[in-house]
Amino acid sequence: MKHTRNLKLPGLILLTLCCFAAFAQERKAPSYPLITHNTYFSIWSNTDKLNESNTTHWTGKDQSLTGLISVDGNVYRFMGAETVNYKTILPATDEAAFKVHYTEQEPTKGWDDVDFDTKGWKVGQSPIGDNPKGVKTLWNSDNIWVRRSFDLSNAKDLKNLFLKLNHDDNVEVFLNGNKIYKKQGWTQGFEMIPLGRAEAGYLKDGKNVLAIHLMNSAGGRYLDFGLVEKIEVEGKPMQLAKQESVDLNATQTIYKFTCGAVDLKLAFTSPLLMNDLGILARPVSYTSYSVNANDGKNHQVKVFLGASTDIAVDQPNQKVTTKQYNTAKLSILKAGTIEQPILQKTGDDRRIDWGYFCVAVPKGNDAVQFITNQKEAVSTFVNNKTTSTAKKGKSLSLNTILSFGSVGEKPVEKMIELGYDEIYSVEYFNTKLRPWWNTSGKETIESQLTDAYNDYASVLKKCDDFNKSMYAEALNAGGKKYADLCVLAYRQSIAAHTLVKSPDHEILWLSKENNSGGFINTVDVTYPSAPLYLIYNPELLQGMLSGIFHFSESGKYPHPWAAHDLGTYPLANGQTYGEPMPIEESGNMIILTAAIAKAEGNAKYAEKHWKTLSIWAKYLSDEGLDPKTQLCTDDFAGHLASNANLSVKAIVGIACYAQMAQTLGKQETAKEYRAIAEGMVKKWMKMADAGDHYALTFNDKNTWSQKYNLVWDKVLDLKLFPQSVYNTEINYYLTKQNKFGLPLDSRKAYTKNDWILWSATFAPTQQDFEKLIDPVYKFALETESRVPLNDFYDSNTGIRENFKARSVVGGFFMKMLEKKMNK
Repeated sequence: MKHTRNLKLPGLILLTLCCFAAFAQERKAPSYPLITHNTYFSIWSNTDKLNESNTTHWTGKDQSLTGLISVDGNVYRFMGAETVNYKTILPATDEAAFKVHYTEQEPTKGWDDVDFDTKGWKVGQSPIGDNPKGVKTLWNSDNIWVRRSFDLSNAKDLKNLFLKLNHDDNVEVFLNGNKIYKKQGWTQGFEMIPLGRAEAGYLKDGKNVLAIHLMNSAGGRYLDFGLVEKIEVEGKPMQLAKQESVDLNATQTIYKFTCGAVDLKLAFTSPLLMNDLGILARPVSYTSYSVNANDGKNHQVKVFLGASTDIAVDQPNQKVTTKQYNTAKLSILKAGTIEQPILQKTGDDRRIDWGYFCVAVPKGNDAVQFITNQKEAVSTFVNNKTTSTAKKGKSLSLNTILSFGSVGEKPVEKMIELGYDEIYSVEYFNTKLRPWWNTSGKETIESQLTDAYNDYASVLKKCDDFNKSMYAEALNAGGKKYADLCVLAYRQSIAAHTLVKSPDHEILWLSKENNSGGFINTVDVTYPSAPLYLIYNPELLQGMLSGIFHFSESGKYPHPWAAHDLGTYPLANGQTYGEPMPIEESGNMIILTAAIAKAEGNAKYAEKHWKTLSIWAKYLSDEGLDPKTQLCTDDFAGHLASNANLSVKAIVGIACYAQMAQTLGKQETAKEYRAIAEGMVKKWMKMADAGDHYALTFNDKNTWSQKYNLVWDKVLDLKLFPQSVYNTEINYYLTKQNKFGLPLDSRKAYTKNDWILWSATFAPTQQDFEKLIDPVYKFALETESRVPLNDFYDSNTGIRENFKARSVVGGFFMKMLEKKMNK
């Protein structure tokens, strides 16, 4: 779970307590999943009201879905923020190349003045930064000072001026020697920063200078900037639909609006049903619209969906090509980059820029599709225009209008499909793999869209049945707050994976380590997420382990411990993380293989990899009791020796190996390793004993930590540690809780909510379980970090330390797994 270098946060907006409480009352999630299939096709709303902000990719980049409804000619916006158009005054590099003067040595006073002499400064082209693939001028120091000169002839005529700025990290901006902006933090992309009358008044006819001081605090470096003027739109303002409610279940997010005399129900369905890999892998989500009159009269109703082609690009300056065409049953809009750099870009903060995004609707007189520039999309609907005005370009809009005709009290429902054809999903040891739905290479996205259309009613029924059963099981296992947390975790965890078939025809369910390094198939990300997949399809968990087994068994990873990862997404060609985690990953692999054996009722998968498991078990028996200085999954906390919780993992791993040996009839091996594990438990209890708790490290009894690895002793019924250990730990944890949860350990206030859910699972009573998870639930509803559910945060403030949209929240299902395994 990496972020040793990437720890940096955008500037934070502080809320007053009264506003904070108001938000908490309305909120159902920190961010709302709309389209969730994999790490590339993943669209979210980061506000409680769908029409308060643009929808985004999980990384935070805009991937706009705009929703409008016309009721008797009156137009209401129910999805997406207000469309704002800008006129360029001084272009950033997304529009035109430009050069700047810069220096990395602190300049003399007056460096930001118009007439400052830049003799000795360097000249470079924007953007500036430390990524050679994404910038024109490299910068790798802690500070840089930049000057950009430009001429104006109409300075006094400029109104509604905005600074267009993309920066990483801390920035100070000066206009003609006057400071106009300062910010701590960094941006996800361009931000439009309004300049007041005083700041805009610094502009003059003739020569002007924008001067910027950028300071790097950690991680990446980047700068691009310009000036724009907001264009006021003539005509009556767009009306806002009144959002009445939003509800989430495992596979859907459902909004209800009042739009004047008509009510609208909008449902986003991503049918992530793990018992049917065909449906799970089908890259199609549904947006369903149900409308009815609320005043007893009939009204003419039309609904508009504008989907940005930015869904098919990594950066908004990439050009796309589009087309509209028909199949036997569907009208389809398709968009993709002209470049099509298949599998060419790796890393964390990435969106897909190959393959094709599709919007499909059943053919008929009640549906019209057309393509425009994104800035023009809303006005075309308002002005009843349906002619395509663009085919190629940047930030286009794929527009669909559904005509409902005359609508009365009886609800009328229609739907639109959103799909994505990746062509190739990942590269696996130098072999390009197609998505599961097209393993043969003979399938088409059109056939997937058609199948989704044909199956619409039956798929929604299956989703509804699953939503109800999953919630009921979670409610029974842990109560309402626990069940609500599981709902938040379900789609997020699944959508951080992709499903493919290996060259050896094995299932591969490969994760991306979202927002913490971008690694593919990270073992210590698989480990916390595993409970979800053990419950609903253990074959998917096998698909998370098989690549790691192959890496060792092929001789490509010649070490007596398990690898950390298979590469950087989407290239699974071998580990790219900087150092091993020998005990961590070996213990993880053995424990999860044993969990698969128990879930499936046999150890066939373990038998297939027994030689490798034996090597790792031997390593744990030799090195696991008192771990040497090394990283574990909580690597953000740094290296640690004599880690008591890591020691627990080794002990449990050894016992799991013995349990599998017993199942396979290897009695002597089972007896030998069970004895090793039991002997270690006795030593561990003495070494970690700190009186009223067990220590973080064996060599410092003034410390403590969550021993979340103990949970497998309960889940797999290993009967290793006496109940007194669990009672002691839980009693101590309950004295250490903060507002938003139990800290990870005694070093800092930060915590990991997946580990809290694991620790809570071995609480001796339901009351203690609820005491531990209640603050986690509070965090989900009150954190000011509005991102797909974050798992690493300050337990006092609820502010995100790092990480978002990660698969590890699948670990929330541990309580359900424990109940299922031991019923």
